[in-house]
This record gives sequence, structure tokens and C-alpha cells, in this order.
Amino acid sequence: MTPAPLPPLATILDTARVVTLPLATRFRGIDTREALLFEGPEGWAEFSPFTEYDDAEASTWLAAAIEDAWMPRPAARRDTVDVNATVPAVAAASVPALLARFDGCRTAKVKVAESGQVLADDVARVRAVREAMGPEGRVRIDANGAWNVDEAEHAIHALAEFDLEYAEQPCATIDELAELRRRVKYMGIPIAADESVRKAADPLAVARAGAADLLVIKAQPLGGVRRALEIVEEAGLPAVISSALDTSVGLSLGVALAAALPQLDYDCGLGTASLLAADVVAPPLAPRAGRLSVGRVTPDLALLAEHAASADRRDWWLDRLTRCYQVLSSAR
Repeated sequence: MTPAPLPPLATILDTARVVTLPLATRFRGIDTREALLFEGPEGWAEFSPFTEYDDAEASTWLAAAIEDAWMPRPAARRDTVDVNATVPAVAAASVPALLARFDGCRTAKVKVAESGQVLADDVARVRAVREAMGPEGRVRIDANGAWNVDEAEHAIHALAEFDLEYAEQPCATIDELAELRRRVKYMGIPIAADESVRKAADPLAVARAGAADLLVIKAQPLGGVRRALEIVEEAGLPAVISSALDTSVGLSLGVALAAALPQLDYDCGLGTASLLAADVVAPPLAPRAGRLSVGRVTPDLALLAEHAASADRRDWWLDRLTRCYQVLSSAR
């Protein structure tokens, strides 16, 4: 795929707005989520790589945002997308109240293998989710690559009683995923790859290695909807579309990707606006009856002003955008 020409940097900076949004629940070790938004001919787009990512990795997120603001989104094959609840590494007692934020979601993804916690914490949390979801609910776990193969095998055995839909990125490397998949295949619990796709130099390597049963796909880290669709098609595996704790602007891009897929067999991880205590869109793109509607969203100017980042954080993001733009410009 040949990338489209870049718009002038000054044009992007002219509409750039940086926000800091509080989270309702601590997630990935953070209590606030920062994002940079800008407007192009097609509408508003989001640039929000996590702050620890270097410019080379973050530039791919910028490519996705520029594409979204300057190019039409692919045609949608469906009007709504079913989404899952996301359960951070909270205490088991907090699970019912947290799930109540995700209206009508029939699937829950549970974070496990949190630093500073032990397997017993994961078991208690997943048990609480299963009890809240009932026998017909779907429960999946996400370890973000934190286990080695032996730890992952042990953990999946301990959690199998809760009828897991799949285990997402239980180990960090493709070789580990392949070995774990071989070990637990008899249990009938699929292995999903996330970081092994979006953070890999070759996002198709995990599929070629037979190391996963399905892929977790995020539009921003892969450079946009079109590139993500190509990866899913070339991989030949089922895909779950997910988000990176985006604002509703970024979530709408994920919904566009999910809506454009020829086949969508799993509920998607795009309900994470429910983890935010504030957003830039009113009402936020949060689950209603377990679904999100397909379509672009426009930030509320009053909310952009209310949640504007501090001057130093705004400058940090504008400098970052400029550096990432230079990376893209050099590559093209």
C-alpha cells in the first residue's frame, strides 16, 4: 500500500488540541489519559500513542491519524459493532460495579498478570467476573505478555474452570506463544496475539508461525484502517478489533475498522470509553445494549476546553507530533 502524501505540518498543528482525561479506574498504571486531536477535511482524528513509546513507534500512530483526517473511511459492512467490557486488575469486590459501567455487554476481557499481584488475585477477579456475567457470558483474559510459558500454562489451567473464550498475549514472544499453544491445545482455549502483531516489525510473523488462533488488531498502532484490513486479510485468522484507551474520537476509528471487516466473529474491545471519567464527545461513544454505532464523531469544543492539557504537556505533545511527522516525512 502506497501511503498518501502528507498534509503540511502547519495545517495539522493549526487545529491540534491536547487533552488530559481522568480515568474512572486506574488502568495500565495510569490515572489520566492524554491525547492529541486534530481536524482534517474528513473530520477529527486522534494521535495518542502511550507516552513511553519512542518516535519511531509513535509515528505509525500519527500515520493512522493523518489518514483518518484526510481520507474517507472504508465502506461499512454493518451499522453497529458488538463490544466487550474491559476489567482492569481491580480487586474482586470491585468487579460488579465496574461491569455495570458497560451497558449490556455480554463479553468481558479481564486483565491478569499485573505487576505486584499473584495468580490468586487473577483467579479471584476472573471468578467474580464469571459470577457477574453468568453462565452465558463470555470471559477472556489478557496478560499483556507478562508470563513465561510455564507460568502461562499453570495460569490457564487455574483459570480454565471459568470457561475462557481465549487467552490474549499470555507470553511475550512468538516462540513462547507457539509452545504454549501446543501445550494447551487439548484444553480448547484459543491463544490470541496482540503485542506480537502491533509491536512487531513483521505483524504477520505470528500467523505464519502458527503461534495464535486469532489476532487482536488496533487501528492506530498499525498505521490506520487500510493497513489493518490488509494485515487481517493476509494473516487469514479471525480478528478482534480493540483500542488503546482512546477517546471517543479514536474509538470511532476502531469501530470503522470493525465495521469494514468481511467477517467479525468476536465482540470487540472498543467499549473502553466506559473506563474514562470524562471524554471529548457528548455523549461519549460508550456501549449501549452492548453495541457501538458506526460513524464519525465530533469533539465538543466546551469539553476540549474543559479538559485541555497544561501548557507544558501541550508543548510536549506538539513537539512529539512534530518529531513523528519528520519520521514519516523522511520515510516517504
